[in-house]
Amino acid sequence: MFGLIGHLTSLEHAQAVARDLGYPEYADQGLDFWCAAPPQIVDTIKVTSITGQQIEGQYVESCFLPEMLANRRIKAATRKIINAMAHAQKHGIDITALGGFSSIIFENFNLNQITQVRNIKLEFERFTTGNTHTAYIICRQVEQASKKLGIELSKATVAVCGATGDIGSAVCRWLNARTDVPELLLIARDRDRLEALQSELGRGKIMGLEEALPLADIVVWVASMPKGVEIDPTTLKQPCLLIDGGYPKNMGTKIQHPGIFVLNGGIVEHSLDIEWKIMSIVNMDVPARQLFACFAESMLLEFEKWHTNFSWGRNQITVAKMEQIGQVSVKHGFQPLLSF
Repeated sequence: MFGLIGHLTSLEHAQAVARDLGYPEYADQGLDFWCAAPPQIVDTIKVTSITGQQIEGQYVESCFLPEMLANRRIKAATRKIINAMAHAQKHGIDITALGGFSSIIFENFNLNQITQVRNIKLEFERFTTGNTHTAYIICRQVEQASKKLGIELSKATVAVCGATGDIGSAVCRWLNARTDVPELLLIARDRDRLEALQSELGRGKIMGLEEALPLADIVVWVASMPKGVEIDPTTLKQPCLLIDGGYPKNMGTKIQHPGIFVLNGGIVEHSLDIEWKIMSIVNMDVPARQLFACFAESMLLEFEKWHTNFSWGRNQITVAKMEQIGQVSVKHGFQPLLSF
């Protein structure tokens, strides 16, 4: 069985979902309540591969909210993720994906040092961040969506916001090794990590966000932000492809401007309907077919019986591993979302 550990995008979102799911006692509660709320399995899932194979999984709601980080409720945030992992393991789930901020919190706060949760000894090989598949899908979105828009990669400038993160650095490696993109703009908060990435790639210009945006034909957004940034679309090139792979979104408002095309990054479409309700809760346009690529990674690992932490640790994703997960992604009927 596979598992998915997820969370909602805001307190307001959590209250609305609680109401929709029939938990009225959660619907009017503030942040303090959500800091104390335990993880819960709220959905059972069936997925059928185009090969005919069928698997089952469960969705674990961690009850983490990004406001916990914004309000410095760090202990609550870390407790949410560790408790959700213990909950998944206790229920016998073989491989579980840490979705959204779950993997970011695990990495940033060194939760691998916590091996015991009450009477459960955490087995980290049962968990994957899903970041390798996410990075692969975003790179395929760059390649395929740019072609649809008539943006030639061989002449394009690509900016990666969050370039030193696990997904961002993997995207940079792929673009460097597997495409003919002539110019990479590297954007992140940590200058030392940026210089290390630039040295690894052997190229790339380190820039601030405001400086880079007007120069980019394509912007990949994969920074870990509790709240999105506001962008003036008039400063962007036309055409410009914006691929927002953040959850919550890196861009604070939905841009509707001629020549600016926004793609929901890190999202896959499945060839067959998936039996679940959770994707309608996170506002997918086609909930039975669309899902986060990180969640799909745990499904792929279950299909292939690769019960191992395929994606684990910071900046460990290689182009070879992206190609490996990409091959089984295609094999089982997943494809990058390309609708704007």
